[in-house]
Amino acid sequence: MTDEFERRHGFPPGANEVRLAGHADRAAARTLAQAAIVPAGLGTFYDSIGDVTRADVGNGYFVDPAADVLLRFQQYGAVDVGADQRGGGLVIGSNGGGLSCVAGPGGVIYRTRTASLTEPGLDRVADDLRQFLELLERSLTRFVANGEVE
Repeated sequence: MTDEFERRHGFPPGANEVRLAGHADRAAARTLAQAAIVPAGLGTFYDSIGDVTRADVGNGYFVDPAADVLLRFQQYGAVDVGADQRGGGLVIGSNGGGLSCVAGPGGVIYRTRTASLTEPGLDRVADDLRQFLELLERSLTRFVANGEVE
């Protein structure tokens, strides 16, 4: 993906990695789990993965470290994911263009329509974290193949 990046764009590529979870990541994930707001799939994810950074795919795609998710939750609380949902969601990442990704209490992943988290307007993008990560993988594959993002 980065072979021709600098030639095309005039600057070197950013970070594009999947970082394995360390001790601090797993500790933050356990603290999140104690808050009883983390969907099961997200806890499992953070047991192995520290974060995902795809800075050079479109505006970028990011799945934040558990410590960042925890800090945001402690400072701002949960995101309202709608009247039909019990509890709130956690901001777990972004698209690099100001829109956030929110994991709802049942595991559904939403994307905000605006940069605001107080009245974000949410679109359902995946039924669960696995499907969300598969969508990210397809976006990466499509970007590498033809420079387009979904």
